[in-house]
Amino acid sequence: MRFGLALLISTALLAPAHAQQRPAPTAPAASPTVPPIAYTERTLANGLRVYAIRDTSSANVSVQVWYDVGSKDDPAGRSGFAHMFEHLMFKATRNLVPEQLDRLTEDVGGYNNASTADDYTNYYEVVPANHLQRLLFAEADRMATLVVDPKTFASEREVVKEELRSRILAQPYGKLFGLYAPMVSYSHHPYARPGIGSIEDLDAATIDDIRAFHATYYRPDNAVLVVAGNFDPAQLNRWVDQYFGTIAKPNRPIPRVSVDEPVRQQPVTKTVYEANTPLPAILISYPLPPANHPDQAALKVLDAILSGGDNSRLHQSLVYRDQIAQDVGVQLDAKQGPGTLSLYAILAGGKSVAEGEAALKREVASLIATPPTAAELAEAKNEITTAELLSRETAEGKASALAQGVIVERDPKAADKALAAIGRVTAADVQRVAKTWLPANRAATIRYLPDTAKPAGASSDTIAIANSVVTAPLAVPPGIAIHTPAPEGQRVLPPAPAAPVQVAIPVPVERRLPNGMRVVLVEKRGVPVVTAALVAGGGAVADPADRAGVGELTAGLLTQGTKTRSATEIARAVESLGGSIGSGAGWDSQNVTLTVGSGQVAPALGILADVARNPAFAQDEIDRLRTRTIDGVSVALTDPGQLSSLVADRAVFGGAPYGHPASGTPTTLKAITRADITSAYARAWQPEKATLVLVGDITPDAGMALATQLFGDWRSQPNATPAPVPQVAAPAPRVIVVDMPGAGQAGVVVARPGIARSNAAYFPAAVANATLGVGFSSRLNQEIRIKRGLAYGARSELDARRNGGAVGASTQTKNPSAPEVVKIITDEMRRMGAEPAPEAELATRKAVLTGNFGRTIERTSGIAGTIVTYVSDGVPLARIATFLPSIEAVGPAAVQQAAAKVMDPKAASIVVVGDAKQFLEPLRAAYPQLVVIPAASVDLSRADLGVK
Repeated sequence: MRFGLALLISTALLAPAHAQQRPAPTAPAASPTVPPIAYTERTLANGLRVYAIRDTSSANVSVQVWYDVGSKDDPAGRSGFAHMFEHLMFKATRNLVPEQLDRLTEDVGGYNNASTADDYTNYYEVVPANHLQRLLFAEADRMATLVVDPKTFASEREVVKEELRSRILAQPYGKLFGLYAPMVSYSHHPYARPGIGSIEDLDAATIDDIRAFHATYYRPDNAVLVVAGNFDPAQLNRWVDQYFGTIAKPNRPIPRVSVDEPVRQQPVTKTVYEANTPLPAILISYPLPPANHPDQAALKVLDAILSGGDNSRLHQSLVYRDQIAQDVGVQLDAKQGPGTLSLYAILAGGKSVAEGEAALKREVASLIATPPTAAELAEAKNEITTAELLSRETAEGKASALAQGVIVERDPKAADKALAAIGRVTAADVQRVAKTWLPANRAATIRYLPDTAKPAGASSDTIAIANSVVTAPLAVPPGIAIHTPAPEGQRVLPPAPAAPVQVAIPVPVERRLPNGMRVVLVEKRGVPVVTAALVAGGGAVADPADRAGVGELTAGLLTQGTKTRSATEIARAVESLGGSIGSGAGWDSQNVTLTVGSGQVAPALGILADVARNPAFAQDEIDRLRTRTIDGVSVALTDPGQLSSLVADRAVFGGAPYGHPASGTPTTLKAITRADITSAYARAWQPEKATLVLVGDITPDAGMALATQLFGDWRSQPNATPAPVPQVAAPAPRVIVVDMPGAGQAGVVVARPGIARSNAAYFPAAVANATLGVGFSSRLNQEIRIKRGLAYGARSELDARRNGGAVGASTQTKNPSAPEVVKIITDEMRRMGAEPAPEAELATRKAVLTGNFGRTIERTSGIAGTIVTYVSDGVPLARIATFLPSIEAVGPAAVQQAAAKVMDPKAASIVVVGDAKQFLEPLRAAYPQLVVIPAASVDLSRADLGVK
């Protein structure tokens, strides 16, 4: 992908309370009905398969082109090749200049991205529906006339290297999941090669290799086009014929991987010791059949039973009951060829890989020995069905499900057939597939340990691509056309956009209960789901200085037991309904959120009311969540990107309430008592301070009736007045280097105080921030990634909160280039306030903001999340309706004025976390007063970070 997600280690814990009067168990709920994907299908004369999914309820359209080529097709000695090529597809064509696809998507309020998997490479865009023709033109042009020149090739290769460093080398457990897992899982099939490749193979690739790869695989008869959203079907057909129908079908076969992977008959165990491993980990991989195998439905149910939600077997046994693991999960990777099912556990502090390995294998053996219960089976099916409902809320989700079926399962109806097959799965089927595919002799186990734990004289096992892995030689088809940009006057320009399709803005209905509780309701039909959120005060900003993390800890404990339900019973009750429940805290609020099928909203909302009104705060639950949170913090502190952000908060806010880590530190978390938690709860959770948000397939009257029934008798607790938020002056800007020897990358943050969300300058500041660092076309990303290849991406954030906030710019780069990146960021921040941005540039950045807003409110959860944010930040909900015109009304002078106020780097602190010996002296030359702190000495519980 051009932008990726970091591996996140969860810090939420499900833990039971000692219940007093337990409610009687309820019968499993019936799964909600998922409407099938309604599509039309045709194939052009050149072999292009075209699918159309019409949805006139959306103001957007999704255009997706999936190519039947992925990392398994990388030539010998060129691992990571398909993925690198994915990046090049965003550059020039005969008629499009580099990055023009971003102009056609992001600059009009849409977005684009791409991904490379083992079996496919897909390119996808979502744009306002009136831009459909332009996207079809662009996708056809890059299929037919991609330009690959030496300069672009060299630049994007450097970007991919930074992606590899960011995802694999800098992150804790990056090597485990990104490199070692595929290597240990296959002995013959090219699936063994990590999709991101290696720096050595990337360096070995040539521009001729790239051109040959495009000519071999990027052709109409190896592609699938899916268009979903608001369009006229007849017009779509004419445009597809016009732009794609003329692309020639090459007169040569498409190479296909036909390697058989022998089924593992003897278990394999590898022990490796790696730096940047804060907690030991264990991963166990089992071979699976292809994605279109009849056993896949039962395997998906098995996966849900093992890892779906807090009531899953792995969470209940390893995290909750035995407290062996900080995080657990299952990765079910179904492919065209043989797939894998991998169980993993990031161990809790003080626990061993032997304990984790035994626990994981014990859960597998249990499924083999005994079929799941009827309740487990029903719960798993309901969870899968609800997840599928949510994925089909948008045109993009439906398009992706269909295209995945076409490419991987070879059937456009695969997603619908899979749901039907899951509905037929029995408990005996789950036990049978466990016996068939997860026997002990087929396990490949990786014991992943810190290098500091290596015994004297011991060595790591080698995990590498097996010599027996079969890879195709690099073939160069004859007569490859080398495309060059058309001369300026000969380029075919993209067609003009059509008339805009209006975005439907949700209209919240606000009411009050007699006890003062606010109720916000939005009726949204189409998909039978409801999202509920109960928002209260008492976020992290209210944490006492020596109790950082108490707000998040208090909120997290709400779902960990009530006076009548244990945490296990809470999770089981909600998940048996096909729903999910969670609780947490932001800076200025705590909340409980719930998503469930609309047919089950009444009982599910009853559970939400119980956890919000009657938390038990049992001491064993407090201890359990505290321990897991500390483990999660310890993981974050070893990631250069995460640590740089935490240090930057302290640098910007110092001892002010927004300065401490919201999750707390090991020191402050250990100091929190039950009395601190009950006090924090009493101050925050009062009906007159709470807001219930209900969005989805429910009428306002029905929602209000439920609110009255469940919260009408809620009464305030006496003497629960929140303590005033202390006003602390912002510290002087600092330049801080955190030395993390051996870090795979440097995390760079430039941050300074910002403004409150209610500030009149918010909208011009938002446009200024979007210009600086929101999206692929922003100034920072252009300068750092596109022009120089110094990072995988760069961004900025206007973090406007209820009582102030921050403005920050951040990226991760190879260690030696950190000083150069710091200069680019500070120069661009300064330029924002020194000179007006052109009207044309601002128009594109406004479109980024309005487009993001429009896509957010397509989803039930997106509407609910928007309302929750407004409530938390103290913004009237009426301003949701005025968001779009408020952005559009911002002019260049206002943007420059806001940028001068909130982006001037003279008031900014600079934080660089990385291997200091590789960048310290150049950075010190620019900032002689910088301070160096060893990573092990950083104390986030102190405003001065522990600097003596």
